[in-house]
Amino acid sequence: MKKVINVPEQVVEEMLQGIVLAHPQYVKRIEGFDVLVRANAPESKVALVSGGGSGHEPSHAGFVGKGMLDGAVAGAVFTSPTPDQVYEAVKAVDNGKGVLLIIKNYSGDVMNFEMAIEMAEADGIVVDKVIVNDDVAVENSTWTIGRRGIAGTVLVHKITGAKAEAGADLAEVKRVAEKVISNVRSMGMALAPCTVPAAGKPSFILEDNEIEIGMGIHGEPGTHREALRSADEITDHLVDKILADMPLGTGEEVAVLINGLGATPLMELYVINRKVAAILGDKGIKIAKTYVGNYMTSLEMAGFSVSILKLDGELKELLFAAADTPALVQF
Repeated sequence: MKKVINVPEQVVEEMLQGIVLAHPQYVKRIEGFDVLVRANAPESKVALVSGGGSGHEPSHAGFVGKGMLDGAVAGAVFTSPTPDQVYEAVKAVDNGKGVLLIIKNYSGDVMNFEMAIEMAEADGIVVDKVIVNDDVAVENSTWTIGRRGIAGTVLVHKITGAKAEAGADLAEVKRVAEKVISNVRSMGMALAPCTVPAAGKPSFILEDNEIEIGMGIHGEPGTHREALRSADEITDHLVDKILADMPLGTGEEVAVLINGLGATPLMELYVINRKVAAILGDKGIKIAKTYVGNYMTSLEMAGFSVSILKLDGELKELLFAAADTPALVQF
């Protein structure tokens, strides 16, 4: 295992220190906890909190800032944050307007975030939640009941954050979050595994000529393994699966997210985006906005995912709203 770290047990702590040092205009640390919150949050708005195991950077701390999240909770690598960490985040960002938790659908995350809700409610804080389940690859997985939440979560952060920033109440913010979740689909593939620092060995094994189709962001098994094919052929397969689950008609508008998993060059991600645009164009589907880059990574895993979000007027306006965070700046 080759990694630029000191000791595996200190990776998350040292990463959080580094994030705060790099982006003090955006985030600050809640002392004693693995929680980052907005450095200058508005005094009166619905607050959004998300998080999960570390190793998916820039998710989630990278999206704390204007127009997206108010707080991010970092668990150990690929391990859900504990309820007390989530609880501290909720307390830190609550300003009386309510707090919405955006949870990726993994059993540990759902259980621990729900326990934190109970703790916060005991303090009189109004808290609600949504659960993101955008991965169309498998119905259940080793870590979930139901579909996994993967890179489409970033689009939930973006649009829901814009609604909260505009001053909507908690019920309206939750409605929009659920609307995004019901209209976003994703699917990914891997060329090579990642290595969790504390484990010191690859999370799974792929032969040099093999790829995994539909794996999760922790390396959970996907639908199957197959021989390496061209970028166009792989992209065709992923987009076909997405569109089979969410049929789109001529003239409809979408947003596209081509997400790198950590070790795939931007050059290859743009090659994939070219093919996604061609597939959608041939069907008469309009692309209103495209994001290409590393948004929900899996340490140094090689591979990518495609997310497609069906837009209506409301979602499109919120998608285009300003955001100013360490990992996404949009004017």
